[in-house]
Amino acid sequence: MYTPAVVSVLAAVAAAAAVGHQPDKDGRYTISAPGIKAQFIPYGATLTNLFVKDKKGKEVDVVLGYDDVDYYPIDPGHPVYNAIPGRYVNRIGHGRYTIDSQTFLTEQNDGNNTLHSGTNNWSFRDFEVVGYTKDSITFAIHDASNSSQGMIGDVDAKVTYSVAGSTWKIHMEASSPEALTPIMLTQHTYFNLDAYRDPKTERIWNHTLYMPYSQRYLVADDGALPTGEIGVAEPGSINDFASAEGIQLGHASGTPEFPGNCGAGGACEGYNGYFLIDDAPEDAVVVSLASPFSGIKADLRTDQVGVVIYSCNWFDGSGPLKKTQGLKNRTTVTRSSCVAIEAHDYVDGINHPEWGRKEAQLTGPGETYTWESSWEFGLL
Repeated sequence: MYTPAVVSVLAAVAAAAAVGHQPDKDGRYTISAPGIKAQFIPYGATLTNLFVKDKKGKEVDVVLGYDDVDYYPIDPGHPVYNAIPGRYVNRIGHGRYTIDSQTFLTEQNDGNNTLHSGTNNWSFRDFEVVGYTKDSITFAIHDASNSSQGMIGDVDAKVTYSVAGSTWKIHMEASSPEALTPIMLTQHTYFNLDAYRDPKTERIWNHTLYMPYSQRYLVADDGALPTGEIGVAEPGSINDFASAEGIQLGHASGTPEFPGNCGAGGACEGYNGYFLIDDAPEDAVVVSLASPFSGIKADLRTDQVGVVIYSCNWFDGSGPLKKTQGLKNRTTVTRSSCVAIEAHDYVDGINHPEWGRKEAQLTGPGETYTWESSWEFGLL
């Protein structure tokens, strides 16, 4: 398996600066608009900070990350904070997939499955800054064939982040000129809309989640791998975030279903599942996350057909918060204190032809894969 040399984030930033794209003195690239400010680094095309205004008019950093940009590549936990994992995100069942009767074996880095294409996925790599203005930045990556085990064919991809008003937009495109290959991307964004400053709780359960077009979800096994079954969340059930606005993420806390809902034989609690987006009108808000403490609401629009909701089940308090977050006695990221929201196609769709998503997850010569989403921030 190909293993890249470890290069510091600041070295990658220096290389970008040499061709005319200047970062801030701390190694971040900043873009801004009147209602929003976002900061990025080339490592993983990662969003490090996202500032919006709360109900008191105070600037709040609503995403997770680190103060030291050089910590991203050495963090042993590597939670994929706000990065672009690729070329195929989430799980590939049993580390294998088949194209035209040929089976390809991928790195099994998540039990018997492959997660985010393995341990050399794009969230571990430096992108190149190829465009930078006051309100947008574009990153590019060349992914050589088999640089992630079993991922055939060279892939070239670009990620453009932009801001306008109080909205953060993400546009991605990728091509594979030589071979038909799996491509499925996402922005792996972790939120805490309170910036860990609610004195009553650091957990995410007081946030509300509304997904009006997502009554269906993929049933998964204990390893978070879909079984093939598609479930329906009845009103009031643990996975119901469609029947009404204002349902708290922790609405099922204390029920027998809560500990086992995210797999792992009940060792976690909350959510780590994929919700289908069905029959949403064009440009509709498909996910609305909100916090009554900060008053901040984040609305997702996307061209994707589903979204993962992960309630940070495996954080153990060892990872630091940024200086823009937390309280005097609250300095680390603890279990269930954030939520990752990841828009992408059906998990492991290349191994489930019954869903009819395999063709959409394969890109070959003459084709261009595209992905587009936006987060609009406002107040309750």
